[in-house]
Amino acid sequence: MEMDAHSSLVLTIAGVAFFVYGIGIASENLQKLAADRIRIILSTFTKRPIWGVLFGISLTMILQSSGAVTSMLVGLGSARVVTLAQVMSLILGAAVGTTFTVQLLSFNIAQYGLPIFAICFFFYFLSRKRVFRTTMAALMGFGLLFWGLEMVRVGTEGLSHFQQFAGFLQILKDNPLYALGIAAALTGVVQSSAVTIGLAMTLASHGLLSTPDTIYWIFGANIGTTATALIASTGGNYVGRQVAWAHCFYKVAGVLMFYPLSGILVEALSTGNPNHDVANINTVYNLIAALIFYPGIKQGAALVERFFPPSESEKEYSVKFLNKDDWHNPSVVVAHAERELLRMADITLSMIDDSLKPFRKENPELVQSLRKRDDHVDLLARELNLYLAKNCDHAPGPYQIQMLSLMSFTADLEAAADVVDNQLLELAEKKHHLKLEFSEEGWKDLVEISNAVSQISSMSVVCFQRQDKDLAAKIVFHKRNVRKLEKRMRESHMVRLVKGTPESVNTSSIHLDVLGEYRRIVGLMSNHVYSHLKDTDRYNILPRGE
Repeated sequence: MEMDAHSSLVLTIAGVAFFVYGIGIASENLQKLAADRIRIILSTFTKRPIWGVLFGISLTMILQSSGAVTSMLVGLGSARVVTLAQVMSLILGAAVGTTFTVQLLSFNIAQYGLPIFAICFFFYFLSRKRVFRTTMAALMGFGLLFWGLEMVRVGTEGLSHFQQFAGFLQILKDNPLYALGIAAALTGVVQSSAVTIGLAMTLASHGLLSTPDTIYWIFGANIGTTATALIASTGGNYVGRQVAWAHCFYKVAGVLMFYPLSGILVEALSTGNPNHDVANINTVYNLIAALIFYPGIKQGAALVERFFPPSESEKEYSVKFLNKDDWHNPSVVVAHAERELLRMADITLSMIDDSLKPFRKENPELVQSLRKRDDHVDLLARELNLYLAKNCDHAPGPYQIQMLSLMSFTADLEAAADVVDNQLLELAEKKHHLKLEFSEEGWKDLVEISNAVSQISSMSVVCFQRQDKDLAAKIVFHKRNVRKLEKRMRESHMVRLVKGTPESVNTSSIHLDVLGEYRRIVGLMSNHVYSHLKDTDRYNILPRGE
């Protein structure tokens, strides 16, 4: 008997492992099939929450994981692609959509899990088409999921004769809060409410749990699923935290509301078939909770925003001047956008000023600061473009030109910041990783061109602010000097290579790439100045083609 009990326990644990692994594979590959479309749809939300709820239901049914959906929402919320109110409507929908998996498990299809896996693996192994292989991989995940459930069924059937296991379940029956807590913890660990509810369903089908007992497992599983989003929000900004905690508050509030009514809910939905009863209770519970909380989405979002405000450092880089209520007034739109763009320009200029420092010595704090500043630039660029695009089509002609000019300079500032983040920092990390040092002459050249680029960038921002034609001409002149400077420095570097200077030989590719990236920054920062010289070129600074 002892050996049988041990084997049954191992089989049950293995079944849970296959179940978790299968649902992970299915979710991962379904996301690969639908990810690009999902992001496009999410980024073009309408203002009607009902569509958010319906899309949340559909999305969770497609991805087979409410945890994956809420984690995605945390990421999109952190990136400011969607608002908290829009996310909350999706959260309601995701809670309903995840019940589809449990409904699927309630049918007697677990025995077909291994054949499904074997057949899909055969096609997966033979095919070389990416989409087909991804589809087969998703179906293989479902096969493992069903097979795992069958193993749990066989394992728990053996455990039903094990006195200690029956005693443990009796403790959970006598103490519903213990059952709720363990179910929440299990869901948090495996990151799938379907696993926990599927296990409860299997135990109920063997008579080890009654239907009234399983409702506490359902409550625990719904609370435990919030762990995925809370973990995903760690290290994110305040919007990501708001999304994660909004999901958590909704799940906890739903359980608190239905806990006293659990007996009524079970009595109303019991049919004598444990599998379908558990699945139906889970579905109806989440559906009613969504209907109750739906009218209060805006109020709930406001409450969460009050509980989780941005920190002082996050306030510093969030938008300050974009008041969307002023879209009807194009002059105000332009004025507010200009003020926000200058804040963005200041951050970009600070990145350009600091861009050479990481090459001198390793400084993780500075690198992290530069990457964080680039994230802030990206956020402001996104908000500025959305703010201007909303009103550009309906603005009078002169204002349209101003708004397009603002959007163009916004794009150039963002691109310049990306050069520092994606190119220069990568080159600095490569230099330190290879333990290389620039020659003394080479370092002096880099300092000189870096200072020249910083000066031109600052002049460019002032020129954009003042719309100064004389300053625009000076910038074009200095830009050409940077080109000559870069050419001279490349020639000097080649001379050092011919002489066999060890430092120059070892850092050649990095040195030349840094020169090229600084020239690229100058080009981006000075793009806008040519528009000031189109009608008048008093200094004859423009070539014939410009």
